[in-house]
Amino acid sequence: MSRLVVVSNRVSLPSERAARAGGLAVAIREALDRHGGLWFGWSGETAESPDGHAATVTKGRIDYAVIDLTEAEFEGFYNGYANSTLWPLFHYRLGLVKFQRADFKTYLAVNARFAAALAPLLRPDDVVWIHDYQLLPLAGELRKLGVTNRIGFFLHIPLPGVDTLAVLPGLGTLMRGLIAADLIGFQTERDLQNFYDFVRQEASGTVHADGTVACFDRELEAGAFPIGIDAQGFAALAEKAVTQPDCVQLKEGLGTRKLMIAIDRLDYSKGIPNRFEACEELLRSHPEHRGRVDLVQIASPSRSEVASYRDLRREIDRLSGRVNSAFSELHWAPIRYLARTYPRKSLAGFCRIAQVGVVTPLRDGMNLVAKEYVAAQDPEDPGVLILSRFAGAAAQLSSALIVNPFDVDQCAEAMHRALTMPLAERKERWQAAMAVVGRSDVRTWWTSFTTRLRNADSRAGITPSRSLALRSD
Repeated sequence: MSRLVVVSNRVSLPSERAARAGGLAVAIREALDRHGGLWFGWSGETAESPDGHAATVTKGRIDYAVIDLTEAEFEGFYNGYANSTLWPLFHYRLGLVKFQRADFKTYLAVNARFAAALAPLLRPDDVVWIHDYQLLPLAGELRKLGVTNRIGFFLHIPLPGVDTLAVLPGLGTLMRGLIAADLIGFQTERDLQNFYDFVRQEASGTVHADGTVACFDRELEAGAFPIGIDAQGFAALAEKAVTQPDCVQLKEGLGTRKLMIAIDRLDYSKGIPNRFEACEELLRSHPEHRGRVDLVQIASPSRSEVASYRDLRREIDRLSGRVNSAFSELHWAPIRYLARTYPRKSLAGFCRIAQVGVVTPLRDGMNLVAKEYVAAQDPEDPGVLILSRFAGAAAQLSSALIVNPFDVDQCAEAMHRALTMPLAERKERWQAAMAVVGRSDVRTWWTSFTTRLRNADSRAGITPSRSLALRSD
């Protein structure tokens, strides 16, 4: 079988296995372990004068190849364009979008450097799988260098509608680079339809009845491939974790109180301020929960170099202080806000202990925490998942309590309902959710994508060996 080559912004090296296991890293490593392959990307390090060649290391059946960035490249490519322009735009936060032409040029240049370092490592029959918004134009850069391999691209974050996408200067350059792939994958049908809308309305392209796309003098495929988790593995991890020190300490600290758990990366897309306001409204409108429930918010810090993230942290500090000062008692405070990173095993145990999982992002590609919360539950006494309608997971987990995270009153009522839900209803809802999580697991995700990509050249109109001439904007 042809070798799988995975390209992502960051590579989880073998030495980082324990610290970085989870989410995309787990999925990629499993896919590569199965048949062997190459994982290429940024090392996470900066250097004054990178030589442009990839440093390689082999572990088991996986070859790892990484390149360094300069400090200026890191600032322009990662902190600048990727996380100050694309990230807020793709999460519908137009007021936070900052566009600098210099950052855009750096973003394109880094993608070109990725391509230049990767191309010499490719074998003729390799299948290339590119991941996420940091590398939107990479397929096009590879085609410019004469790479004819099958190339797939998967977007892990939401793809906004046409009117939102159109705000972005240089959109045509990015999309022409993206459409150089043979298969483009999205988390949800909504994202896929937004892509089709772009093809029809902005690129004067055609979407055929079978879902194939003709656009920019090229034909390709697109589809929805919702990412999953290792449900059985996470369930076993959670069951064992409850005896670990972190979990024992949390249970002892709760006493007879119920636990609502929220686990996020510290990001404005996660809706943490709205969640704290919902907790405040819960205690105001349902005073019977005062002193009887804790909301534990774990928010691992990220992107502290970006100003909007520093502003978010100050806002969360202010809100948690306001709620706690209004409702705290001598031996109880309603919100425990922990801005730190916990081991995966501890998080699994926290999910199993919690009577309520609160996953209420303002916008999210999928949100695997929702699926992990479901998998972690005790089948005999499961908790209740409160899930934002704007998380990709909501399209699959319809048995959760689906809420609009912008509606504070609705979220507060969902918290009340979850805290008071009878056991029979909790079991029924959990069983329905667990069936979905178990059926659409991480192996199903990567298998379905890579199988379709490997077969892409045999599908009508797909000619991955054809050279692609990108038009200028």
